[in-house]
Amino acid sequence: MADSDNESGGHNNANSEGSTREQDRFLPIANVSRIMKKALPANAKISKDAKETVQECVSEFISFITGEASDKCQREKRKTINGDDLLWAMTTLGFEEYVEPLKIYLAKYREMEGEKTTMGRGHQMYGSHGSYNHMGMGGGGGGGGSGAGGSGQGRR
Repeated sequence: MADSDNESGGHNNANSEGSTREQDRFLPIANVSRIMKKALPANAKISKDAKETVQECVSEFISFITGEASDKCQREKRKTINGDDLLWAMTTLGFEEYVEPLKIYLAKYREMEGEKTTMGRGHQMYGSHGSYNHMGMGGGGGGGGSGAGGSGQGRR
């Protein structure tokens, strides 16, 4: 989020909900439009108003689910929200009909990530705090957990 602080002239307005810019609150309209178009026939058109309405709704939905997951993590004294926290939040908030397909997706995603990690073992490096750092790029810091891969290599 440091980039958004710089873009706003160095003022840190992130704590004031009323000062958040629209582009910082909503998903990019191009991404929303692309997702909408995938669900429609090739010749279908989508009005600007429809795109903006869906953009606002999906952004609010993400904030709603993430906020509930964040509350859970704070109660459990954890700083990182994971996929299981989001699924828990969706169940808690009444979206349980979406949870089972998302559990399947999450399992497949984790399986694919595990395969990537296994195949790329020769190219992995870990930062000074144990965080995964592919090819030695990206700073090497990152908050201290075991990082991706979960091996905790590089810890002291």
